[in-house]
Amino acid sequence: MSFRKTLLTVVLLEILLVVLALVNYGNSLAGLQAVTRYSGRLSLLLFSIVFIVLPDRQQLKKVLSDNPFLIFAVAHGIHLAELVAYVYLSGNELIPIRLAGGFIAYVLIFAMPVFQSRYEKGLITETHFKTALTVYQYYVWFIFFMSYLPRVQGKLPNVGGEYWEFVVLLAWVCMLMGMKLASLLLNGKRA
Repeated sequence: MSFRKTLLTVVLLEILLVVLALVNYGNSLAGLQAVTRYSGRLSLLLFSIVFIVLPDRQQLKKVLSDNPFLIFAVAHGIHLAELVAYVYLSGNELIPIRLAGGFIAYVLIFAMPVFQSRYEKGLITETHFKTALTVYQYYVWFIFFMSYLPRVQGKLPNVGGEYWEFVVLLAWVCMLMGMKLASLLLNGKRA
């Protein structure tokens, strides 16, 4: 799929999620919280595609885009804007360790399209690109895992959503790793 078509689809889905959240929760803080949750789930879907399909870059280009890291960065950047707005307006206290972990993840998310571009232009070696890719994939996966684990454990009150949603999403994130490890064992490929 072309980058432009995928980007347009992602932006339209983000708009649809805003409308859906506002219809279900109203123009309120609860509505903004729902928008943020829905957007995070769209980001998880996009990341799942990247995580499962890599290292097959040709297949990833067909399924998502020739620039999948930029697509995910845009979608997750939208989620970040919504999250910052929600946290600011709600007055929720930030948890320093979660803030630090999320910051590192966002640095990786926004840096990966740059690494891809530099690699495609021959400005960084394949070894450096694969190292960055490996760190990116597994760290971002870990952050998604750590997003849902404390919710399932009941350690994050007032996050919105239902318990069963968190169980399903945590199970999905765990299945992603299972699929990735099985693929690596069967194919013997890195990343």
